[in-house]
Amino acid sequence: MSLSKFFVLCVLQRDELHGYEIAKQVETCTKGSCSPTQGAIYPVLKEFEQGGYLTSRTELVNGRQRKLYAVTDKGRRAFRQAASAWQEVGERVKEVINESP
Repeated sequence: MSLSKFFVLCVLQRDELHGYEIAKQVETCTKGSCSPTQGAIYPVLKEFEQGGYLTSRTELVNGRQRKLYAVTDKGRRAFRQAASAWQEVGERVKEVINESP
C-alpha cells in the first residue's frame, strides 16, 4: 500500500470525513510531506469503496450534497496490516542510515 493511501486510511480511523477534509487531515498529520490533491484523493476513495475498505453516505450541507466516507472493518484490518509493514520499512531505513559512513 502506498504511503498516500495509508494516510487516507489513517485519518479515517477516527471519524467519517468528506474528501476535502481527508486531504487536509492527511496534509496535517504528515506535516505537509503528503499533500494529496482533490484529483488524486477521489480515485483512491473510489478504489477503497469498491474494494470494501470504505463506505460512504451523502449528506446535504447548505444546499449542497457532499459525500462522507467511513472506514469498514476490512479497512481497519488493512490499515493495521499496512501500519505494521510501514513500521518495519521505517526500522530498515533507520538501520541503513545508521550504518552509512
